[in-house]
Parts: sequence; structure tokens; C-alpha cells
Amino acid sequence: MAAPRTHHTGKPVSTRRSLLAGLAAFGALGAVGCSRVAEASSSSGGDLLGRLRAQGVVRLGIAGEIPFGYIDKDGKLTGEAPELAKVVFRRLGVDRVQPVPTEFGSLIPGLNSQQFDVVSAGMYVTPDRCQQVVFADPDYQMLDSFIVRKGNPKGLHDYRDVVEKKAKLATGTGYAEIQYAVEAGYKESDLLIVPDQVAGLNAVEAGRVDVFAGTALTTRAVVEKSRTAESTKPFAPLVKGKPHVDGGAFAFRRTETALRDAFNGELKKMRASGELFRVLRPFGFTRAEMTDLTAKELCRG
Repeated sequence: MAAPRTHHTGKPVSTRRSLLAGLAAFGALGAVGCSRVAEASSSSGGDLLGRLRAQGVVRLGIAGEIPFGYIDKDGKLTGEAPELAKVVFRRLGVDRVQPVPTEFGSLIPGLNSQQFDVVSAGMYVTPDRCQQVVFADPDYQMLDSFIVRKGNPKGLHDYRDVVEKKAKLATGTGYAEIQYAVEAGYKESDLLIVPDQVAGLNAVEAGRVDVFAGTALTTRAVVEKSRTAESTKPFAPLVKGKPHVDGGAFAFRRTETALRDAFNGELKKMRASGELFRVLRPFGFTRAEMTDLTAKELCRG
């Protein structure tokens, strides 16, 4: 996550997804994807990077979602996006990062109202979101996967299987998987919407649903200790009849293209050297999730 994810939809709402344990301890720190990548409204591309260097700290909007950006049990900011942010911003001359926890659906509004400086939550790049923010190039790509009962008794491998076999489907609040299921022919009113992948696993284990849809990363992580459920092989959902791969990235205000470009420059170096994978690997990412996707192509849809 989602999300995450989400991951993930074009709608600026929670993909991935709900606040997890440890977030409340940091509540006082903060409140609470277009045919092209948006251009800056100022010719200079904004001056935020200079201001961040001067003050020595950047505020990161996070949504409390493991493994993308969260506060751990010891009260420490971590996750694939914050850990990557620590490296990139240090190289850009900004030594400290400060977490600002919020709901996933509040990330873009919070960014644009200057509650924080950058969205650091593994947010999926979608055309609708590209109308509201500018994205760095994705630091990872992601396929979907299902949580099912051990042995996958209904043989559910993609959304078409779910529709054809009339399986009961759950997914998370605001997940991109909602739209993917609907596009495959699943009736949205029949979906069971749960807070996150943990609740999805519980629903499958309890027999309330046949399948939970989420990202390949979060589903495989959440079933590791389950005795009765497993995750399916990752697959690309169909969007307009074509396989679709999502990409997660950092988001910036539309006026701050100079900061986005500087961030992209460091990200490109880390991708080429293999350092990007080394930063993301402890959070469950595999080489299959490394990507050369660009924000520009994902913003086109």
C-alpha cells in the first residue's frame, strides 16, 4: 500500500490506507495521477529547496502504512519512502527529516496547504493526481496480488476469475484495486471495503470473503505468519483492456519543479548504482519492483 497505494486510484483518497500502530504518538507533529506532467507556475520552478537548505529540515507527509512510511514501535520514522528521503535530501543539503502523519486521503490537500513539504508515502502516480501535484519518477513499480485461503480453492488469479466465479471480494479504503475490480465487471456495491491488508487477511481467514485484493508487496508480507491464508502470484490488472503496472513516487507542490528535478537527479544516480534497491530491499521490495517507469508516462494514463 496499496500503497499505497498504494498504493492507488486516480481519486485523491486513501489507497494505502489506514493509520497503523505508533502513529498516534506523533500526532502533534502535523495536522491531523493528466495528459502531461504539470508545469510550475513560476519560471524559476520554485524556491523551496533553498529554504529547506537554510532551515536544515524537510517535513515529510506520511500515512502510517507499512512498509511505505510509518512510525515504528520505538517511535522512529521509517519505511521505504522516508529512508529514501533521508538519503536524497541529505545529498541535496538538507540534513533532517520531520514526519507529519496524516490520513492517506489528506496527503495531497495537506501538501498543497503547506502542512508539509513533500509526500513521502509511496503514493501511486495517477492521471488525476498529476493534475494536483508534480511527481518525481517512481522509485518502485507494483503489481496486484490476492489473499486467498490456503490452496486457493476457488482458483482466483485475477479480477476476471473473481467475476466469473462469483467470489466475494474485499479490498481497502480508496485502494486502486476497487477500480480494477469494477473494470473487470465486479459490482462496486458488492465489494467489502476494509481499512487495510490486515483487516483483509482477517476477513479471508474468517470466511467472510473469498479473496482480498491488494499490492503484491503488502499481501505477501501480511500472510507470512498465517496458517490458513496465502498470497497469489502477482499479476497486472487490466486498465482499458491492457495490463497496467503502477508506480509509487514522491509528490511535490506544482510550483516546486526545481525541487522535484533535483530529487530526480539524485534518484537517477541511486538507481544506476544499485543503491536504490539496497535502500528499499529491507522493506520487502525485490528486484522485480525496481523500475524505469517515468512520472510522465504514468501521468498520461
